[in-house]
Amino acid sequence: TMASEAEKTFQRFAVFGDSSSSGAEINKKNFSKLCQDCGITDGKTVTSADVDTVFNKVKAKDAGTITFQQFTEAMKELSQKRFKEKSPDQGLQDIYQLMEGKNPATTSASRVGAVDRLTNTSKYTGSHQEPLDDSGKGKDTAGRDTTTDNSGYGRGPKGPTTRRIRPEP
Repeated sequence: TMASEAEKTFQRFAVFGDSSSSGAEINKKNFSKLCQDCGITDGKTVTSADVDTVFNKVKAKDAGTITFQQFTEAMKELSQKRFKEKSPDQGLQDIYQLMEGKNPATTSASRVGAVDRLTNTSKYTGSHQEPLDDSGKGKDTAGRDTTTDNSGYGRGPKGPTTRRIRPEP
């Protein structure tokens, strides 16, 4: 049935990143992830704020998780926002359809883009691109205008002649 498919999805999300979960109850973080990944949250009619509100409304007063039964209540409520023109039951079926066969997506794909953007040297401007050769790799000390004179010893003035050499007796 549709509900059992939805319940399987519910369980997959319930245990996601929460090793202590039996899959019978879902926490708020994974509940909102489920809504996001399954497209129940669309950013227009259903926002993450709505999802949080509904979660807090259906959970027991001092609980941090909700059961599948409470989840069904929450989905009826959200389906009314998401599919305004449908009856609660029809809306719930539509949400179950969205949930069918869904797995918690890991977000590594979106992270890759950010790193690529940050390390794309063709976008570097001005002084940031000087220390890079044409391939975008660092030129090490050759790319710097100023190099430090590390000759000389210890503290005091730097330079090759700061160490006094005593004449041989």
